[in-house]
Amino acid sequence: MNEQTQPATIRVFIALAPPDAAKEELARELRPVYGTHPHLRWNRVEDWHITLAFLGELPAETVPLLCPPLADVAAAHRPPRLALRGGGDFDGRVLWTGIDGDTDALHELAADVRSTVRSCGIAFEGRPLRPHLTLARARRGDLTSAGELAAGLAGFTGRRWPAERLHLVGSNAGRSSGPIRYRDIMAWPLGPGRPDHGSSTPWPATDGRRPACPPAADTAHDG
Repeated sequence: MNEQTQPATIRVFIALAPPDAAKEELARELRPVYGTHPHLRWNRVEDWHITLAFLGELPAETVPLLCPPLADVAAAHRPPRLALRGGGDFDGRVLWTGIDGDTDALHELAADVRSTVRSCGIAFEGRPLRPHLTLARARRGDLTSAGELAAGLAGFTGRRWPAERLHLVGSNAGRSSGPIRYRDIMAWPLGPGRPDHGSSTPWPATDGRRPACPPAADTAHDG
C-alpha cells in the first residue's frame, strides 16, 4: 500500500487479551461445535479480546495522541486476575463468553481508559461496560444457534490469569469483503514500574506503513 492509498481513518478500540493458555482452554471446549455450526461466523482465536472502549473510526493522525496517556493508564493499574466463564448471547445472534474474577479492577481500568480517551478530545459512544469475549455471530435470520451454544457453555469455567497488557487495536472492518482482522497498534504492560513505551506492530501488518505510535524494543504480544 502506498502513500496515496493509505486509509485516512482507522477503526480503533482498546482492549485486554487472554493469554494463549486461556484461549486454548476455551477453544478445546468449542471444538465439537465448530464442526456442527460451520455457518456461524466464528472469530479467530488469535483475535479474541475483551473490549474496554470502542472508539470507532478515528482520523489516522489522531491515533498517536492516545499513546502517551494510555501508557500512563497502564502503568497506574495492576494486572487484574480474570477468567473466562459461561456463555450468553446478544439479541440471539452474537455468542459470547463471560468474564469472571477481579471484575471491580476491570471496571476501574475501563473507566480510567474511557476518561483518558475523552481527555484527548476524542468523542465516542460510551456504552456501559459488559465484560465479555465475542466468539461468533449468527447470520441474519438465524436466531437459534447463538442461544443454543450459549446454553452449552453455561458450565464452562476457565482458570484465572493476569491481564498483563493494555492493547490499542485497529481493525479492517468495512474495508473489504473478507473476514475482519485485528492488529495491535500498540500495547503497554499493566502495573507500576513497568516499561511505559509499550510494544508495537505496524498497522496494517502487511502494507509497509510505520506504526502509528513510536516503536519499542519490546515486541512481545500476548494476543
